[in-house]
Amino acid sequence: MLEASHGQNLHFCAHGLIDRAPFRNFGSKLPNLSRRNPSTTNPILPNRTATMGRELQKKKRRSNRQPVKQSNKTKKILNPRGNNIIAKNWDKKETLAQNYRRLGLVARLKAPTGGVEKKLGATTTGISKNDPFAITSVGKAIVSEAKVERDADGKIIRVLGTTRPNPLNDPLNNLDSDSEDGAGEEWGGIAEREAEEEDTTDVVRSLIEESHNPAPKAPRYQSEGEREWLEKLVEKHGDDYGAMARDAKLNPMQQTARDIGRRIKKMRGE
Repeated sequence: MLEASHGQNLHFCAHGLIDRAPFRNFGSKLPNLSRRNPSTTNPILPNRTATMGRELQKKKRRSNRQPVKQSNKTKKILNPRGNNIIAKNWDKKETLAQNYRRLGLVARLKAPTGGVEKKLGATTTGISKNDPFAITSVGKAIVSEAKVERDADGKIIRVLGTTRPNPLNDPLNNLDSDSEDGAGEEWGGIAEREAEEEDTTDVVRSLIEESHNPAPKAPRYQSEGEREWLEKLVEKHGDDYGAMARDAKLNPMQQTARDIGRRIKKMRGE
C-alpha cells in the first residue's frame, strides 16, 4: 500500500493503480477485481447520479420560463379579397372546395385525384350537366339501332345506313371518328351557361353580369417629377424624340422614343 502525496490511499492490483476512497463502504479489505477468479462478485459502486433527474425537475419548476404550448389552431381561415360578390357569400366554416361547390364555381379544372371532400347535404348545389370539366363514367353500354343485311344462313353481310357521304372519294372516310358521329358534346361557352337558369346560382349570375360590365379605366396622372423631367428633355432636344431616347444623362432609365413622345403629348394635353 502506498501513501499518495495528495492524501489518498492507492492500491496496486491486476488492473493497475486503484483509488481506495470509493470503496470505504466495503471495509478494510479491498474486493478482488480480477476477472480470472469466477467466484468474485462485481462490487456495487455508489450511484452519484441517482438524484440528477429529480434535481433537474426541481430546477425547471423554480424557473420563471413558461413552457411553450403548441397551438391547436392549425387550419388557416381563408379570407377572400379578390371579388366582392364571392367575399359576401363566403362561409369561413367551410373549406375552399366546399365554398366553391356551394356557390356553383369550379375549384380546380382537372379531375379530382385521391380523396374527395365531404359534401354538405343542405347547402350543396348541383353542377351543370354540360360542365366541360366534369368527367363522367359510362355505366351501361350505349344501345343503338341499325339496319343490317343478312344472307340465306342468317349471317350479317353488311350494315345499312352507316356510310358517310364521300364526294371526294376520301379513303379515310370510313374510319371511325369520335368527332364526326356527334359522340362528343361541344361546350357552348358562357352563353350556354346563361341559358341554364335552373343550374346556375345567384352568385354565378352576379359574376356573369359583372363580367359584362367591365370596370372603368382610371385615368393616369403625371407627377410633378415626371413633368420636370419632360420639360428638361424638351428644353434640350425640342421635338427630337430619338435624341431624347439616346440621352444617357437625362434618360438614365432608357425610355424609348415612342414612350417619351406619348408622355410629352399627354403633358401638353394633345
